[in-house]
Amino acid sequence: MKIRLMTVAGALLASLLSLPVSAQSRPEMGGMGAETGSVMDRGPGHRAPQDCQQAADPGACAARREARDQALAACRELSGQQRRQCIQKKVQDFDCSKTGNPQQCENRKAAYEACQNQSGPAFRQCVQQKMPPVDCSKAPDQARCERHQQARRACGEKAGGGRKTCLQEQTGGE
Repeated sequence: MKIRLMTVAGALLASLLSLPVSAQSRPEMGGMGAETGSVMDRGPGHRAPQDCQQAADPGACAARREARDQALAACRELSGQQRRQCIQKKVQDFDCSKTGNPQQCENRKAAYEACQNQSGPAFRQCVQQKMPPVDCSKAPDQARCERHQQARRACGEKAGGGRKTCLQEQTGGE
């Protein structure tokens, strides 16, 4: 009886001691440190680069990536707020003719320029107010475009998670 109890206690102790080791992820499983230059290396708030081949508009994705790379190279010597402002200004100078909807791109650039003195939620709300409505007659799915326009109007003043939830409710989650 005593041997059985010692065996069970030993097995339990061994499994408890090995639990932290087994909980750590391995690089080949995509855990932390899975690749050099990973998102974790760049700090909080950074996303992994998007694969432009899988983007809805590969041309626009490539244009954004090219503009971002050029901005980072041009603003490399600056730091802090000056670097952020430099990058924001350089990114806004990309060529809208490479995008799927050049007119909307130009409208967005104008809205960003008008709202440049604001930041955070105030900036996003300013841009939403300055952007003209989308021309649904040119959209591939006009009915879906109209539903999204109605949802944007209905959720206009909301921001953050409340706006996202409102948009999802209005569009039925599409």
